[in-house]
Amino acid sequence: MSAEIHQMGVAGLAAALRERKVSAVEAAHHHLSRIRAHQDLGAFVAIDEQLTLSQARAADDRIAAGSAAPLEGVPIAHKDIFVTADLPTTAGSRILAGYRSPFDATVVRKLGEAGAVTLGKLSCDEFAMGSANENVAVPAIGFDHAVPVRNPWDTGRIPGGSSGGSAVAVAARLAPGATGTDTGGSIRQPASFCGVTGIKPTYGRASRYGMVAFASSLDQAGPMARSAEDCALLLSAMCGPDPERDSTSLARPAEDFSRQLAGSLDGLRIGVPKEFFGEGVAPGVRAAVDAALAEYEKLGARRVEITLPRTELSIPVYYIIAAAEASSNLSRFDGVKFGHRAKNYRDLADMYAQTREEGFGDEVKRRIMIGTYVLSHGYYDAYYLQAQKVRRMIADDFQQAFAQCDVIAGPAAPSVAWKLGEHGDDPVADYLADIFTLPGSLAGLPGMSVPAGFDGGLPVGLQLIGNYFAEAKLLNAAHAFQQATDWHLRTPGGY
Repeated sequence: MSAEIHQMGVAGLAAALRERKVSAVEAAHHHLSRIRAHQDLGAFVAIDEQLTLSQARAADDRIAAGSAAPLEGVPIAHKDIFVTADLPTTAGSRILAGYRSPFDATVVRKLGEAGAVTLGKLSCDEFAMGSANENVAVPAIGFDHAVPVRNPWDTGRIPGGSSGGSAVAVAARLAPGATGTDTGGSIRQPASFCGVTGIKPTYGRASRYGMVAFASSLDQAGPMARSAEDCALLLSAMCGPDPERDSTSLARPAEDFSRQLAGSLDGLRIGVPKEFFGEGVAPGVRAAVDAALAEYEKLGARRVEITLPRTELSIPVYYIIAAAEASSNLSRFDGVKFGHRAKNYRDLADMYAQTREEGFGDEVKRRIMIGTYVLSHGYYDAYYLQAQKVRRMIADDFQQAFAQCDVIAGPAAPSVAWKLGEHGDDPVADYLADIFTLPGSLAGLPGMSVPAGFDGGLPVGLQLIGNYFAEAKLLNAAHAFQQATDWHLRTPGGY
């Protein structure tokens, strides 16, 4: 059984643990061994084997006592954007070097209450700002310097970002599931590039308490795993109201998102936006998505042509709003209460300036400066206020589309993963890669990426977008597709 453990997804491993075909300690040992063996991928930034094995032993005791929770003993890893009491949290930044939180993020706590065992913390772009997981300033385990995360399908390529470490951990079978965050596509895009399944729920479904903030009106937690079934189990544990800790948490009770998995797709109307199939989409990506849509039609769904006319505007709108919120959120990192502090300074103002200069990376500084500019006197009305108005229009476009369809489908990204360093000093090239994920994020809609084929040997993701609170419907559509295809079962060579 040991040789097969890492090939099990969340659902399969949870069942094996309940049936005592494998122990939680055995599963933990097996995955920790794989993490050490594949340190070259740069996916993990922190592990604590004693902590993991202690949690696994406690899970085995509960299973033996007949009091197992839904995810009892299943090992998962957390994006290093969620604070954890027992492991360091850096958000990928030097400015949080050495920081340990006195509490767990709500998402971490809820997964623990569902029985999950923590494997460690996963690399991410600094403060979740990036589309490639190259904006990393803290060392991965096994390294004495910061390294970009590498895509296991081709280690010379990026895994996507900012949840690149999470996507790689799942794709390389280092963990059956992982947490991620999605501000403008940071779950869906790396899931697409690494050939795994990932879902961002409706904004407010999962508590943001303990998630290091980037853009508060956009950030949302979600799971990444092998399959829709696995994601449904993880998402069910992660979501639920948290009014005392997160004012943006919705008063919506926790749900079993797997309840509709086996439902028929007969009559399902799949909206296909013409804007998602323009000149910028790679031919191989378009071919894979077209084939996936044809498969849906075989399953009884009906294709409906729709339009999302403001898709192109989502890029400038997002990078104004997100940068503005980032400039506000990141003002707390000043060297006074926690994290890095400059050693030599003249006065308080100089300490602030030097601490932030030393602690923040180039991309973070860029977004802080953009955000401060668009919020400044004389520019607030011209940029930030106008962006908020267009954001409302983008959300309205989706509601008009959902009057004609049940689910919207298209590519998760216009291309497959590009080579490490290929975009170099051109941040706009990275920004453009998010064009199909940004609209749904601005509208606060649930969305997911499902493995749908390959282009030149690299994974292609099909994006599915639902209306508010339609996570179960999205997961049903994804599960039906995965029952009819095997793209989600493909594993990169050597893993």
